[in-house]
Amino acid sequence: MEIEGLLTYPINYREGKKVPLVLNIHGGPAGVYTEGYTGRSSVYPIQAYAQEGYAVLRANPRGSSGYSKAFRFANRSDWGGMDYEDLMTGVDHLIKLGVADPKDLYVMGWSYGGFMTSTVVTKTDRFKAASVGAGVPNLIGMLTTDIHDFIPWHFEGEMHDNIEKYIKHSSLFHVNNVTTPTQVVHGENDTRVPIAQGYEFYRAIQRKGVDTEMIVYPRMPHGLREPKFIQHCGEAIMKWFKDHSK
Repeated sequence: MEIEGLLTYPINYREGKKVPLVLNIHGGPAGVYTEGYTGRSSVYPIQAYAQEGYAVLRANPRGSSGYSKAFRFANRSDWGGMDYEDLMTGVDHLIKLGVADPKDLYVMGWSYGGFMTSTVVTKTDRFKAASVGAGVPNLIGMLTTDIHDFIPWHFEGEMHDNIEKYIKHSSLFHVNNVTTPTQVVHGENDTRVPIAQGYEFYRAIQRKGVDTEMIVYPRMPHGLREPKFIQHCGEAIMKWFKDHSK
């Protein structure tokens, strides 16, 4: 499939210079990145990264909205499969163009983007650091979500009829492969992706000896709402990346 993405360059970028790259994965998976104002308030402040010398890739892998029904449905029963390959192809493309430094890569995402980030670190060690925001490392544990049909629809069947599929696509069951320093961020009152998901991944990789930290925002649901928390989260993620830079 042909995959599109948005690339934000660091300020004062000079052609031919290799720079650190942040892969920012959207939620959904039916989310989509479109051209818009990148200076808005966000837990992922794109222009702040540009100011600090990072390039930011926001790709639209299969499963994203806006590219046809076939494209939107293309990652059903395959989260972390070909959508992962789409994202890595985007990173490889920027390395080939001479923009991204292959030794200075970072990855972050919220919700489905958090799911993908947790999956990425079980499949590759190419990233210097990762930040999992409100991620879904355990598809079986999503029985406690407030949208009960969501995971069964995406995986084309109930957990009890597809246990091997659910395990295969859950990063929690593949943490033995994780070596990337990985931060976990979650809202305390998240009912969409219950906070147990964050604790499970954090504790699993911590017990494995992987460098990690977990940040819990009190009162917060699936998305951060209070300005002070939004600002803190953006700063904490950037600090995590800087602390693990080359």
